[in-house]
Amino acid sequence: MKESLDQIFLWMPVLIEATGTTLTLTITSVCTALVLGVFLALGKISKNPLISKPATAYVFFFRGTPLLLQLFIVYFGLPLIDDSFTMGRFTAAYVTFSLNIAAYLAEIIRAAIQSIDKGQLEAARSLGLSYGQAMRLVIIPQSYRRMIPPVCNEFIMVLKDTALVSIIALNDLTFQARMISSNRASALVFIPTLAIYLVLTGVFTYVFNRLEKKYSLYE
Repeated sequence: MKESLDQIFLWMPVLIEATGTTLTLTITSVCTALVLGVFLALGKISKNPLISKPATAYVFFFRGTPLLLQLFIVYFGLPLIDDSFTMGRFTAAYVTFSLNIAAYLAEIIRAAIQSIDKGQLEAARSLGLSYGQAMRLVIIPQSYRRMIPPVCNEFIMVLKDTALVSIIALNDLTFQARMISSNRASALVFIPTLAIYLVLTGVFTYVFNRLEKKYSLYE
């Protein structure tokens, strides 16, 4: 028992360092996806088919295909088309996750925007605001409160899904655990790895619950 605990403590610095990659990928990709998701959501509800149809097709594609296959295409497939598409492991993971998450966040944002009474938009337009100004100054500031719970849930899902990047040998938490397990011929390392994921999800869940209570309509 003592020997097992000593091994776990020996592995912890390496696992914690790899956790930084997991957190960086999660936070940067979700933040990027939020910005892209807003434009996709506005595109989907646009009355111009030249805007709404491509946005709808984008969301359909990324929601309808596995994230792992998307990662394979970006990291392995695109460089076969042209060398200029060659990316580092982190960049490929960041691009793939950002594009994928944006499709899901677009649906969340679209639903939140459309849940606002249409009279709000009509009133804003009657005051002389353009459609863009009405969305930016009136509709979106009201709808963001409704986005908080589902966006927070999506963040937690992404945090766990980052384990997929170990497939392309990105040095995240799961990949480092796999390497230790392979080198030491021991599955014991997966216990602290699991504990780290639980701590991360627990901390973020607590923070998001506080945000929901402070800002959400569903408190």
